[in-house]
Amino acid sequence: MYRGKAREVLKGIEVGDRINVKKGDRVFEGLLMPRSELGDENHIVIKLDTGYNVGINVKKIKIKRIKKATPPKKTKDRAVKFKDLPDVTIIGTGGTIASKIDYKTGAVHPSFTTSELTNAIPELNDLANIKTKLLFNILSENMTPEYWKDIARAVAAELNSGASGVVVAHGTDTMAYTSAALSFMLKNLKKPVALAGSQRSSDRPSSDSSLNLVSAVKVALSDIGEVVVVMHGSSSDDYCLIHRGTKVRKMHSSRRDAFGSVNAAPIGRVKDVVIIDRDYRERGSGKVTVDDKLDENVALVKIYPGIKSEVLDYCIDRYNGIVLEGTGLGHVPENLLPSIKSAKKKGVPVVMTTQTLYGRVDMKVYSTGRELLSMGVISGMDMLPEVAYVKLMHVLGSTKDLDEVKRMMQTNIAGEIEETTAF
Repeated sequence: MYRGKAREVLKGIEVGDRINVKKGDRVFEGLLMPRSELGDENHIVIKLDTGYNVGINVKKIKIKRIKKATPPKKTKDRAVKFKDLPDVTIIGTGGTIASKIDYKTGAVHPSFTTSELTNAIPELNDLANIKTKLLFNILSENMTPEYWKDIARAVAAELNSGASGVVVAHGTDTMAYTSAALSFMLKNLKKPVALAGSQRSSDRPSSDSSLNLVSAVKVALSDIGEVVVVMHGSSSDDYCLIHRGTKVRKMHSSRRDAFGSVNAAPIGRVKDVVIIDRDYRERGSGKVTVDDKLDENVALVKIYPGIKSEVLDYCIDRYNGIVLEGTGLGHVPENLLPSIKSAKKKGVPVVMTTQTLYGRVDMKVYSTGRELLSMGVISGMDMLPEVAYVKLMHVLGSTKDLDEVKRMMQTNIAGEIEETTAF
């Protein structure tokens, strides 16, 4: 992790080693900490015995290793199965919720064996027989449609093997995309699939990981039979909200109550128990199947003042479908109309959503909207742009016929379309 001048000064000393650093008249002693790959080459960082980190310029310093780092012991999974409790599988995909801090090195590592989770959150053992499966460990921003397919198959396999419900531990940044994808791909879903993440890492006093994970497991045992997202409902540790997987968005970059339902109320809350506040698909029986035929060649384009027609022309020539984040009720500037007209001729479906998020598309109100409708633009109704983007992948995986694409896009599959918008 160290490079350049810092690497030369360290001369074989590794992260986690206890070192003595002398710089001028001052002497520092502590553990050598890792640096970001983007960190400069002129400093090293050590953790003092006080617990604080200090950065030291490597110019004119003397370093001596006092003790070599001891490799961390591997945790043996000793999960105990309690026969009178239901089974819940927690599938890990990465993100803050599935990690722990190694205080010897300061590095973040996956923490996803059953024993690691239940030792960290003993309450889980009182709720269910917990089984864990680390599917992969990636940063949320690196999520792709191929990973969605892997998650969908893993969820179906666990549910069909007898799990009462499944929790998917996921990074928060793209969790709403994944929840939408699972909502469309998991067919005949009659058990709960709850996605949960964490805004704050588990080593921080303000971490939200424990409450979110416990609440998600409670939802996985509930009567809900659909894909949901379970995250903090307030900035305090008092309750979590249950958001429908096709109606949820990350609304804040850092707050613990970052997630909100858009154009719909949350399905319910989790306090000590699961409290249902609105209609939902109920738990049932039957084998879950996976429809993972996705056409990944779909573009999501935001409309903005001054947008050039070349932007849309480029997408029409290279993509099989386009979702627009239009302005207001679903509009684009008039310079884009010829491009949109050519999309229909080339058999490329264009779906209109609104960048206002709240409210719904209505292209019958103004002349621009009516012209767009005459060109074959498909109203996304009250779908979120990212949900329409995922749904268009799903639809184009089954058909390229424009009339059928329109019918399927405007058919409510997984609660993504509300008949009326109350918000």
